[in-house]
Amino acid sequence: MSAVADTLTHWFNFPENIEKLMFPSRTHESRDHENKGCSSIPADVLDTPKEFIFYLDVPGLSKSDIQVTVEDENTLVIKSGGKRKREEVEEEGCKYIRLERKAPQKLMRKFRLPENANVSAITAKCENGVLTVVVEKLPPPPKPKT
Repeated sequence: MSAVADTLTHWFNFPENIEKLMFPSRTHESRDHENKGCSSIPADVLDTPKEFIFYLDVPGLSKSDIQVTVEDENTLVIKSGGKRKREEVEEEGCKYIRLERKAPQKLMRKFRLPENANVSAITAKCENGVLTVVVEKLPPPPKPKT
């Protein structure tokens, strides 16, 4: 009975499986040789009536460490080769006894943008460890008059 429960839990892992169905381009990221050694950046994506807003966690990185570009006309690429800086201990005799917040050397995330995304109107800001990327939407095409 435990094997059946484990199988059902695996198949109904809601967030992971739904994300694979909704964003199939992400499944190819792990196979892409360019992305080897890169960690994925956690993100939230908000679809508003006028724009798409991406919120990405980048603690310890400054805006100069992060690159936001568009590839292949509709793929938003967010990269960082920057390294998070560890707090320097200035007092003599002080040392870290635990280091759990190790930062990966490189971070990367790609998002396939929908057809109504205006790739020429993208803004980004980094504040308090959160990168916010705003992609404006194109106005809807005019409806033909009959």
